[in-house]
Amino acid sequence: MRLTSILIVLTGFGVAGASAYAARDYLNAQVEARTTAEDAATIGVLVAARDIDFGQPLESQNLTFIQWPREAAPAGVFTDISLLLPQNGQEPRRARRAIAQGELILASRVSEFGEKVTIVQSLSANHRAMAIRVDAETAVGGFVTPGDYVDVILTQGRDDGLRTVTILQNVRVIGVDQDANELNDDAQIAKTVTLEVTPADGQRLALAQQAGTLSLTLRNTTEEIADSPLELTRLSDILQELSPTPESASSPSITVRRANVVTEEDL
Repeated sequence: MRLTSILIVLTGFGVAGASAYAARDYLNAQVEARTTAEDAATIGVLVAARDIDFGQPLESQNLTFIQWPREAAPAGVFTDISLLLPQNGQEPRRARRAIAQGELILASRVSEFGEKVTIVQSLSANHRAMAIRVDAETAVGGFVTPGDYVDVILTQGRDDGLRTVTILQNVRVIGVDQDANELNDDAQIAKTVTLEVTPADGQRLALAQQAGTLSLTLRNTTEEIADSPLELTRLSDILQELSPTPESASSPSITVRRANVVTEEDL
């Protein structure tokens, strides 16, 4: 009896141990399958580890990997850091525009190895860069910075013939003096502001610059109001005096007293 009991107990331990090993293997297989599925659903992409200024070389300390949904990865992302860093004495790649920390590194935002980076590479398709003269008064007190959007106002004439009109609306500022860094929000008194304009708007801007004084007004970049042409405003429109109308004009009258009754009679 004792031997039989011992065999039963040993058999029970054996079955329990086998079941535990089978359960562990099953769970491990499930974890591996889930990890494989997650790895297949995401992809490692390179982003900026810190702010990268316009024209700054791309270096290893400026880059880091994050996981990104594979199906949502935009065209031009980098998954291999060796494609961004110079090899065998190559000149570095540079940022064609300012890249904020955490922003994806895309092929359209970086130069080729050794390629010169200029402000022209930040222009939208079929647009030109054009500079205009400004000062503290015409450039919103120095608060215009690269990346802002402005309206351009022309003022011309003298004395009673003074007039003003908005000639361009919602124009992107791509440079203030020699600064094209959109991450720089420091106010500065500039002498020139470079705007991104279409060829036709560039002609209008060049003509307006010779015709009078150009002023900039800062826009709210979050508004989605459709622009419409604005009417020309004259000085006389602002200083217009209200003259009495025939209905409101009072006619001459006299006061007549009869006994204790006083009346007003028109002449």
